Amino acid sequence: QRALELIYHLVNQENVEALTAELLNYLVLCPRDHRGDICSRVLKVVDKFSPEDRWRVDTLITMLTIAGRECESSVQSATTIYISQSSEDLRAYAVHKLLKAIRDDDGSQQGLLNVGIWSIGEYGDLLLKPYSYNPPSSGGNLSEVAELSAMAPESAPVTVSFMALEPTSVVEIVEEVMKRHTCPLEVKQRALTCFTKLRERFENSADAATLEKIQNLVKKYEGSSSLELQLRSCEYGALINAIKGVSVKGGDGDDIFGANQGSESVSETVKTAAKEALARMPVVDIKLIQRKRAERADALMEGDAMDPFDAGSSDDAAPAPSSSGGGDLLDLNDIFGGGGPAAPVATQNGNALKAPSAKIEATPNNDVDLLADIFSAPAAPAPAPVATPAVGGFDIFGGGQPAAPAPAIQNNMFATQPVAVNPAPSLGSSLVDPFAAPTPSQPLQPSAPAAIPSSPAAVGGPTPSSVTVQGFSHQGLTVEFESSKPDTWNKQNSLLVAKFINTTDAPLYGLHLQVAVPKYVTMEMKPPTSTTVPVTGGSSTKQVTQTISVTNTMLGTKNLMLKLKASFTSKGTKVEHLATCSGFPAGQY
Repeated sequence: QRALELIYHLVNQENVEALTAELLNYLVLCPRDHRGDICSRVLKVVDKFSPEDRWRVDTLITMLTIAGRECESSVQSATTIYISQSSEDLRAYAVHKLLKAIRDDDGSQQGLLNVGIWSIGEYGDLLLKPYSYNPPSSGGNLSEVAELSAMAPESAPVTVSFMALEPTSVVEIVEEVMKRHTCPLEVKQRALTCFTKLRERFENSADAATLEKIQNLVKKYEGSSSLELQLRSCEYGALINAIKGVSVKGGDGDDIFGANQGSESVSETVKTAAKEALARMPVVDIKLIQRKRAERADALMEGDAMDPFDAGSSDDAAPAPSSSGGGDLLDLNDIFGGGGPAAPVATQNGNALKAPSAKIEATPNNDVDLLADIFSAPAAPAPAPVATPAVGGFDIFGGGQPAAPAPAIQNNMFATQPVAVNPAPSLGSSLVDPFAAPTPSQPLQPSAPAAIPSSPAAVGGPTPSSVTVQGFSHQGLTVEFESSKPDTWNKQNSLLVAKFINTTDAPLYGLHLQVAVPKYVTMEMKPPTSTTVPVTGGSSTKQVTQTISVTNTMLGTKNLMLKLKASFTSKGTKVEHLATCSGFPAGQY
């Protein structure tokens, strides 16, 4: 294994052919659990240092012949992409060689079967022509060296030739693969696609019996127990009939393409569309795919990935997260596939609250975009300024000041000792509490009980024992959160008990609740007491609950909000629902 590592790191442009041959030789002898890793490494070497396209394709086909069972799907995909990107001459060589490998294989190399059957379906018409080429007299490729050694011991250049095949022979080879009891389902699916494309490739070269046999092989799986095989069989059969100009009736008697206008034949437009559907696959640019994947990965790492469901968004339109914390929800955008990142609110003043509130009213029923509006309206910084006009002149510390800190200090109406406030002596005598002592030197002592705070919990005062917050109500399932503070010494910790209420006339099964929180909130979620929600209100029913412990590390600055996804089965129907819970009291949760 260490020698293998050394060989892998020594590969360069000059010795790639010789060292790759060594890797392939070791691939024959190594344990099966190591073959997958070696195949991936050979693919990287071939992709980086390949001297020519023919050598690359030849090496990958040889590797699939040796370890097609253990290689990963990425190796198979890369091989098909390299074949599709190659010239017509190289495609003919690849499909001839793959057909020979499939014919000689015992059906155990699934990777070889996948690539080979795909190639036969795409380029099956090239098998009807002979092919020959002159390989180099020497080289490091394992396959070519073996062929040269077998055919010419003196290593003299010998022309490697493939005979032209009859359409019937090509169909029989693929049919033999499907007949094996060990044939995987994935290979059978590709074989059906192969037959359908061969029907179009052999349209002008095969006899009527071969074309009819191909159609029967496709139609054979219309009643298969595998839904995918059944679906492909029906759809491919319709495409073949469309090419022939025959209309296919659906279960309700209508044309499956919806374009026959009562005729027994299909239009030329449908024929053309069917032929285009069975045409050769467009060339795939693997470099473009890799670049897009890298850009996507970088975007996810930076946290500014665009939402695939946001059709109107663009890279230029994505605003940078502001300092107010709008970007904190970017980790929630990809959890349930919700809406794209909304423009964050930059400030928490009155002007900044108008635009988000209008957006919420405009789209109240769009669950997909709820995430975009979760934090669009920031919590009020403190409810005390709102309550100031109601208290008016009865608050001896209110005075005429718009933002005096004194009411917040006097929020605890049960305080045993008065709090000294320096600005108090400057107040007019007309604002003195009528129940205060007549001594003017101590106007503050009786004033503490007179100030009734509007929101004690905003500054750490007593919090109500529990608060019930509505989560959502959808198709008979109502979720409520009974919120409480388990620790009197730590107001950041909250205990949420989700209560599930079933308002239907039948139990709800398979209950599953998912909860997402912002970055500044930590959460610990316990499983529900039951996954079956009985009808609420029954004589012997027990309510189903689920406990959630949360910690708001920015209590007082940002409020607790939850993104919910619930799934359950109601009367045999699977139901999924997205919702946002943001009704927790400001400053307390």
